[in-house]
Amino acid sequence: MTQKEFQHIAHTIPNDPGIYKYFDNAKSLLYVGKAKNLKKRVSSYFTKTFTTYKTHELVQRIHSIEFTIVNSEQDAFLLENSLIKQFQPRFNINLKDDKSYPYIVIKNEPFPRIFLTRRKIEDGSEYLGPFTSVAKVRELLDFVRANIQLRTCKLNLTENNIRKKKFKVCLEYHLGNCKGPCEGFQTEEDYKEGLGRLKNSLKGNLGPVISEFKKEMKISAEKMEFEKAELIRKKIEHLENYQARSVIVNKHINNADIFSFSRKDGHAYVSYLMVQNGTVVQTHTTEVENHLEETDEEILTFSIAQLRDTFNSQAPEIIVPFSIQYPQPELTITIPKGGDKKKLIELAQKNVMYFLDELRRKKALHLGDKSESARKELLYHLMEDLQLAELPVHIECFDNSNFQGSFPVSAMVCFKNGVESKKDYRHFNVKTVKGINDFATMKEVVHRRYKRLLDEKQSLPQLVIIDGGKGQLHAALESIEELGLTGMLTLVGLAKNEEEIFFAEDNESLKLPYDSESLKLIRKIRDEVHRFGINFHRLKRSQGTFQNQLERIDGIGKGTADLLLKTFRSVNKVKQTSENDLAAVVGNSKAKIITEYFKNEKGEEKKERKNI
Repeated sequence: MTQKEFQHIAHTIPNDPGIYKYFDNAKSLLYVGKAKNLKKRVSSYFTKTFTTYKTHELVQRIHSIEFTIVNSEQDAFLLENSLIKQFQPRFNINLKDDKSYPYIVIKNEPFPRIFLTRRKIEDGSEYLGPFTSVAKVRELLDFVRANIQLRTCKLNLTENNIRKKKFKVCLEYHLGNCKGPCEGFQTEEDYKEGLGRLKNSLKGNLGPVISEFKKEMKISAEKMEFEKAELIRKKIEHLENYQARSVIVNKHINNADIFSFSRKDGHAYVSYLMVQNGTVVQTHTTEVENHLEETDEEILTFSIAQLRDTFNSQAPEIIVPFSIQYPQPELTITIPKGGDKKKLIELAQKNVMYFLDELRRKKALHLGDKSESARKELLYHLMEDLQLAELPVHIECFDNSNFQGSFPVSAMVCFKNGVESKKDYRHFNVKTVKGINDFATMKEVVHRRYKRLLDEKQSLPQLVIIDGGKGQLHAALESIEELGLTGMLTLVGLAKNEEEIFFAEDNESLKLPYDSESLKLIRKIRDEVHRFGINFHRLKRSQGTFQNQLERIDGIGKGTADLLLKTFRSVNKVKQTSENDLAAVVGNSKAKIITEYFKNEKGEEKKERKNI
């Protein structure tokens, strides 16, 4: 768009705070920005001379402009970050971090189980995290299970089942790792106390947990139950040792987020420390992709908002190395000159330097590159571990991706002789499936892939990995059977919860050692299909011109959808909002339409899961 062309629309842009969106002539989203004054900010792109080629390139590509008015600069900031995270526009700052992070889930069921998962499901369960390290999560779970008696079985412990004595206690009960709720030996109230200790432990708040154990130990000693008292004493000692190993900052620094910033060779890096109850409970360092003339302050401010959102931080204080204008007045911004808070900034900076050293080391050593003989040896290990009939020199992996039911796509990556064969990668636009139906989607894309290979008389893979577990695995097998390929290739499902491997004919899953070379290769293939699918999905979402699920509801137009997004920040929040609260924003009739739509969608999802 030229300056002359802009002058024709300049008078339509308001002087209010809000966000603006730039699109190219294909209606692909180029850039999202915020402004105190929309007219002044947007006009600046067409009246000033930019020093970077990328900014000049952005302006040349702008074909159309959309804007959304909000009430304040703070609202503009929050909405801008939400939209950038959702649509990943090409010219915006982005955190260079595609991986999904693990959570610890407390399942929504009687006597809830706890386990690791990478996938959040809207089923009423409680998710703790996310955490930056799978190894750390496993260590936490092992620590919790060693000190807090929670069940690990998958029994359906309803009140009726327990009353009818359908279950018997297992070895875990006799080892003292479980209190036997399956036979009614433990009340739900007592079990909830254990869950409370779990949550405190994960937040680094071990004081109340240790105090409770000390009370139990005293009561056991008074009752002359010395063996039980000794077991509790060992747990207290274990907790105190664990607390001593944690990075204790200062009990006076309660909950805070610490950020450091560095630029090197044209790249920006941000390190994040999460402090809870005086203890560092999370650390994460990431590279930031900056495309235009963003200042250090702009990059750090954006990164803070994104990282706090990713890791669900509610800390009231942010500690940073230099002054920033962070438009959330309720937060305390601290720039320490000395003391413990200054030491925290220095610790975060050490993490940045370590991150840079690791990048240099990997680049110098070409880490991950193996010789041909080493790759072949790895494939033999995989063949043995999965008990395959043939050496898996050709492996393919499928994954589905959708955003709250919008823009469903699938991706397939191909590995030959243990390395990526990128010329064989494929994207699939889903053609026959409407709405959210991962099973039908997987069946469609697997059928399309192998029908094509058959038609073109190409070789079939020895191993096919279905990312998603048993339900999607069975859906894929239906296509294999329809094509008459049963027995000609091996299909396995990779569960997202604990990286378990499923074979269709087996009731039990296969759990390879966490550090085994076979599982590392499977993880690498899984991560690659995620990366490939996510990149394609971002493109689809961008080309969708911000059409979210709300705009697909009959009776809800773009204006109403924009208003809802501006008010509630995301489609998920709209789903969770009551009809009365929706009515206060869009009126009774539209609120009823929206509520009914999501109610029907939820019913369909349950029906599909039941059928599987």
